[in-house]
Amino acid sequence: MFDVESAPSVEQVLTQLRTKLNGVLLGKEDRIELVLACLVSGGHLLLDDLPGLGKTTLAKAIASSFGARFARVQCTPDLLPTDIIGFQLFNQKVREFEFHPGPVFSDILLADELNRTTPRTQSALFEAMAERQVTVDGKSSKLSSTFFVIATQNPIDSHGAYPLPEAQLDRFSMKLEIGYPSTESQLAILSQDRSCGEPSEADEKASELPLEALTALQQKASALHIDEAVQRYIIALCEATRSHESIALGVSPRGMLIWQQASKSWALLQGRDFVTPADVQAVAHPVLGVRLVARQFDSETLINSILENVEVPTYK
Repeated sequence: MFDVESAPSVEQVLTQLRTKLNGVLLGKEDRIELVLACLVSGGHLLLDDLPGLGKTTLAKAIASSFGARFARVQCTPDLLPTDIIGFQLFNQKVREFEFHPGPVFSDILLADELNRTTPRTQSALFEAMAERQVTVDGKSSKLSSTFFVIATQNPIDSHGAYPLPEAQLDRFSMKLEIGYPSTESQLAILSQDRSCGEPSEADEKASELPLEALTALQQKASALHIDEAVQRYIIALCEATRSHESIALGVSPRGMLIWQQASKSWALLQGRDFVTPADVQAVAHPVLGVRLVARQFDSETLINSILENVEVPTYK
């Protein structure tokens, strides 16, 4: 069995990942760190941003870093659940039905413009995300243990869209915006003659990590120590979201567990084997941004208010 503590080490794996991803998404080191935290936590990622900012490139780069199976689905109103999970087809030669797996039978799945497809098809994907298995004609099939969904949605074009319900949004660990690159990063993109960090042939030939390295990272992050005082801090923050007068829907217990796991992953990325309150705060915006329903104000303002008003635990 692959052991991430040997060669390559945790530090080597993370360094190689950072180098690869920062090389294709220029000038977005802070976003890359949060993407890695989501990946290592074993969750799923929602990218809520404009077209052409490198979302597809990022997903492909993650898959190629591990030599992982990559699939992409362009979500449209006519997309069916079977187009996501697969279908049974009758084989005339053997006179039996054969299962043809859909794109969820991959390691990294990009669901482009998820809010463009119908709630029925969205539900099929969310079941796969939650259970890491699909059921067709009463037969269940397991998905990859590293199954990671990156879903995108366009925040400005709502025509013909099906907004994701809160219960489905809660299946994502984080929501991020990539944003436009800096002037210097755009100059680098033009100089390299590639579109928004599209990987060059040399990038694609870069050495791959074994897929087991990702599994080992996820297991190591999950096993990180978290003190009861930090757990109580997470609970206090979650309770603050539920009682806040400007928040209609706060963090669920499932969201609380996701927040803890994301905090562990962030601590691992910082080179520590324990979680601090600073780790909890570092992932607060992407974790809460996908699950808070605000009555007034924007979610960023509300999250800042909660972080400022909940007492941070201290250590002797």
